[in-house]
Amino acid sequence: MSRAVVVEGLEKAYGEVRAVRGVSFTIETGEVFGLLGPNGAGKTTTVEILEGYRTRDAGRIEVLGVDPATAGSAWRERIGVVLQSGSLYPQLTVVEILRLFGGYYERPRDVGEVIGIVGLEEKKDQRVHTLSGGQKRRLDLAIALVGDPELVFLDEPTTGFDPEARRRAWDTIRSLRELGKTTLLTTHYLDEAERLCDRVAVLRDGKIAALGRPAELTGALPPTEIRYRLDGQEVVVRTEEPTRVLNELTAEALRSGVELEALEVSRPSLEDVYLSLTQESPR
Repeated sequence: MSRAVVVEGLEKAYGEVRAVRGVSFTIETGEVFGLLGPNGAGKTTTVEILEGYRTRDAGRIEVLGVDPATAGSAWRERIGVVLQSGSLYPQLTVVEILRLFGGYYERPRDVGEVIGIVGLEEKKDQRVHTLSGGQKRRLDLAIALVGDPELVFLDEPTTGFDPEARRRAWDTIRSLRELGKTTLLTTHYLDEAERLCDRVAVLRDGKIAALGRPAELTGALPPTEIRYRLDGQEVVVRTEEPTRVLNELTAEALRSGVELEALEVSRPSLEDVYLSLTQESPR
């Protein structure tokens, strides 16, 4: 696969504070890449440099084959950006907003098609001020897509969503891959990153603490735990073969006529990885 984004040795400081310290990663074309980390880890600075909104101190950057620091308007038409929060014209309708922003591009995507992608068909003639918070975020995504970009930056796109709205947003983000778009996603929801991202990078203190597929990162933690109570005592079994061990345990319990009370099987999640990498070590 070709590389949509190349970052090598990225450095950025604000006075004495080194916000980004030697960050390197690549994003393949068509990939959903997650950039994770606590507040102050360097996520926003890194993304703003990639978007061309902030200058870097050192390092090599290529976004769609172009250095964002020197990119022109033709390059900007190839990217779409969804910010954490935005301000739209409240009296315009969804269709009017998208026609307005589509007019800034040489070859915009069909407005009706974009509305369908983000699931706002029933709201297309509604004024922006009447939309719910989740609907406004979908409109933000529609604005980012109306120029038919190759690369989409999503900065915490589901912050403040209720569970149902988050699930709908996930479907929309998945549709970007089907459209052949490359996506850079920042989020504080680890289940979101685990479900949506092909690969993730975890930032801590301006450095990459881990990089890889979610399954690869979770595999670096201790094995699956099987917990149950037997004769009033809690039993914990740690194993790399949970299916086999669970089958043996339940088969023996059935033969013996005993109940494995409070039976629970848990495997490491991306959230476990994230916490193990970003939490401060006890002093």
